[in-house]
Amino acid sequence: MGTEAAEKAMTTVDSMKGLDPRRLKPNCFETERILSVLDETIAKLELSSLIPLIIGSLDRFADLLGPEITTSLMEYKKLSDQMELLLVAAEEGDISKQEEQRVALHLLEQQLKCSVRNILRLFLAVPSLCKALKYEVWAREPATEAFIKAFREFRNFMLERLLISPKEEEETVQLVEDVSLRINKNTETITALQAELAAAIRTRDEEIQNKDNMIKDLKNSMETVDECSKDNLLQIKLEGEKQQKEELRASQAKCARLQQDIQQLEEQLNKLILEHRVSELALRKRKGRMEAEILNWVEVYDTDMAEKQAEFEEVHAAYTKEKAELSLLMEKHAVLLPEYTQIEEERRLNEEKKKQALEKLAVMTRAATLIQAFWRGYVIRCTFKPKKKKGKGKGKGKKGKK
Repeated sequence: MGTEAAEKAMTTVDSMKGLDPRRLKPNCFETERILSVLDETIAKLELSSLIPLIIGSLDRFADLLGPEITTSLMEYKKLSDQMELLLVAAEEGDISKQEEQRVALHLLEQQLKCSVRNILRLFLAVPSLCKALKYEVWAREPATEAFIKAFREFRNFMLERLLISPKEEEETVQLVEDVSLRINKNTETITALQAELAAAIRTRDEEIQNKDNMIKDLKNSMETVDECSKDNLLQIKLEGEKQQKEELRASQAKCARLQQDIQQLEEQLNKLILEHRVSELALRKRKGRMEAEILNWVEVYDTDMAEKQAEFEEVHAAYTKEKAELSLLMEKHAVLLPEYTQIEEERRLNEEKKKQALEKLAVMTRAATLIQAFWRGYVIRCTFKPKKKKGKGKGKGKKGKK
């Protein structure tokens, strides 16, 4: 029965918390008055928290507030500045003036309260202004916002308490008692579990102690094994040193043999270098002779080409002169054409014969030049062929025959 009552009370409380306080209807006139006072206090707190923010942006809200509210806000700002100055002076002032400062602070506090009440009265007289200010000014200080939130929670809590009936309150008390009994039972259970845990810890400690003893025995056996291994390592080290000495002697003998081989190879290399230098000197001399011979051939070729060029220029000059004479004759021929047709025909035939002779002479001259150039190139190539070194005498003989 107690469990069922506790569950029923918990369900009732949860359902009351899940409801929206604004939708609950109070069941008596006193409850309505209490809620209206709390709501009015919350509204005044919200408006009073906006006063410093509105004063900070007074130029922005001057048209919205009107002259009367603006004057009240300026008066509040003036009183706030005086309060701050007086508080600073009280912190830094003399002890003898503390009483006077306390009285002045009390008077300023009363004036600030009156000023705030006057401002709130003016705000509440214009509901549309309050709504507009809430929309325009929304940034409050964190402490102020937390205080307003806590006051709203207090209002909801009071509403829940006012709406709970005596029967529901008894069920809630019964629920708290049942929860206390459960807590006591859980405490006993936790104590028993802690005892079992302590026993398990002791058992674990004993097992750990046994394992520590086993580890100590294993360490002792490992020390014995280490001593044996040290002896074996010492013996292996001695054998290794002995083997190293033998290999060192063998390597020294091998190095001596290699050194002798190196000396012999160096002597052979020096001999080869001397031989190669002698052959190189001979090749250089031969190269010099061949270069001189090539230069001589080039000079001969240049001389022949110069003579042929002079001959060609003479032929070309004669050809140009005859061509000029031909032009004059052609002009005379054009003038005397009606009278000397037969004479012109004969002259034309003569000129064509001369022209053909000149062209034939030029072709023959060019052919002779090409043949001579080809022959000189052939002689030079035959001279420089590496496998026909003995042909030099024949080449010179051919040149003499020419």
